[in-house]
Amino acid sequence: MSALDLEARPVTGRVDADGRLIAADPPLADLNARAGGAQGGPLSVPQIAALARLARRLGITVSRAAIAADGDQDIDLWVRAQPEGDEVALSITGWTRHAPQPAAARAGREADFERAAADWTWESDDTLKLTQVSIAAAAAIGRPQAELVGMPLTRIFRFREGPDGSLPILAALAGHVAFEDQVADLRAGRKGRYHLSAVPLIDGMGRFAGFSGAAVGHRPDSEPAVEPEPEPPAPDGAAFGARLDAALRGPLAEIVENAERIRSQPEGPLRRDYAGYAGDIATAGRHLLALVDDLVDLQAIERPDFTPEAEAIDLADIARRVAGLLAVRAADREVRIDAPAADEGLPATGDFTRALQILMNLVANAVRYTPAGGQVWVRTEREGDLAAVIVADQGKGIAPEDQERIFGKFERVDPSEPGGTGLGLYIARRLARAMGGDIAVDSAPGQGARFTFTLPAR
Repeated sequence: MSALDLEARPVTGRVDADGRLIAADPPLADLNARAGGAQGGPLSVPQIAALARLARRLGITVSRAAIAADGDQDIDLWVRAQPEGDEVALSITGWTRHAPQPAAARAGREADFERAAADWTWESDDTLKLTQVSIAAAAAIGRPQAELVGMPLTRIFRFREGPDGSLPILAALAGHVAFEDQVADLRAGRKGRYHLSAVPLIDGMGRFAGFSGAAVGHRPDSEPAVEPEPEPPAPDGAAFGARLDAALRGPLAEIVENAERIRSQPEGPLRRDYAGYAGDIATAGRHLLALVDDLVDLQAIERPDFTPEAEAIDLADIARRVAGLLAVRAADREVRIDAPAADEGLPATGDFTRALQILMNLVANAVRYTPAGGQVWVRTEREGDLAAVIVADQGKGIAPEDQERIFGKFERVDPSEPGGTGLGLYIARRLARAMGGDIAVDSAPGQGARFTFTLPAR
C-alpha cells in the first residue's frame, strides 16, 4: 500500500477484551511487529493500545490524534476506536511519517516536558469551546468539570497581548498551528494568571479540529500579575474553609489525575499490581477530596449568616439530573436507578445547587448500599404544602436506634465500611432545613431504607 493510499484509506484492526491484536491490515500488523508485538498477542503500539483500552472502558467510540514511534521516525495517526461487544474495532488514517530531525525532536521533547509539568490540561474544538478539561483545571478555576465542558475559553480567560501587540492563541487559531506563552487572566471562579500553550488537533479528514493544550500558573519574574481587589475579612470559619480548599484541593486533584493516568497505562502495559496500587491511590485521593468538600461545606452552613437561595426549582428535574450523573457509578455496581419520568414535574422553592447536592448524597448512598442486581427508586410527590422526593434502596436497612444518629456530625451506620466521611447526611439535613424543608428516614433491618427530602411546594 502506497503512502498516498495510507493517508486516504483507513487501516483497520481489531483488539479483544484482553488487549490482544486479533486482526489487522498489513500496515498495522507491520507497525505492531516492529514494536515487538505479534498478531494474536498484546497490541504493542502504546498510543493505539491506550485508545483501545479507553474506548472499551468508557463504552463509547473514541477518535483522537496519536503519534507512534517507528524506528527513528514518528508517524502521525488519527485513531478511531469503536467498542463492539467485548472487542474494539480500530480504524486508522493519516500515517504521515516525519524524517529524523534532531532539533525538532528536541523541541518536541521540551514540549512534552512542559506539558508534563503543567498545572492542568485542556482540549478545545475549532471554535475554542472546551471539549475536555482535567480535574486539576476544575479545581483551579473553581467550577465542576461538567460545567466547564462546552464553555468558550474566552469566557474563562481574558487574553493578554504579547510584546508585539498580538494574541498568540488567535494567530494560531487563524493558521491552525501550535502556540505557546499566551498569557491569560481568569475571568470566572478563582483569580489567577496562566500561560497557555497548545498543539493543533487534526481530524480523520485532515481538517483542523481544535487544540490540545496545557496551562502553567504565572510565576512572577519581570511583570507582576494584576492583583485582585482585596476582599473584606471573612469570618474565622469561612477563612479556615478557604485556606483548606486552597491548600488541599489542587494537590489532591493532581494526585488523583496522575494515579488514573498510571492506571490507564497510556505508555504501554504495566504490572497488574502496580496498576492496582495506582487505582487505590486514586480512590484514596477522591475520598480526601470528598472530605475537603464536606469540611468546606460544613464551615459554610454553620456560619450564623448562612442563607441559601430561595428560587423556583423543579425537584423532579433535579432528580432526573442526579440519576444521569450517577448512572455510570450505578452501572459499575450493577445497580439500576429508576428515576422520575421525563414528563413529571414537582415545583418547589429552594436553592438549585443545594437541592442537587442533597439528592446526589441520598442517591449515591442508595447506590452504595444496594447489592448488585438491585434497584434504587427515586419518586416525587406533593405532601400538602411540601414537595417531596423519596429515595429508596434495597440495602441492609437501618436499625431504629440508628435512624437519628446517622444525621449527626461524623456519624456512620457502620464505620468499618469503606467510603464516606460521616458528614454527608449531617450537611444534607442542615441544608434542607435551611431551605424550609427536612430529610427523614424510614427503615428496618434487612428491608432497605427510604429517605424523604422535602422542600416548600409552590
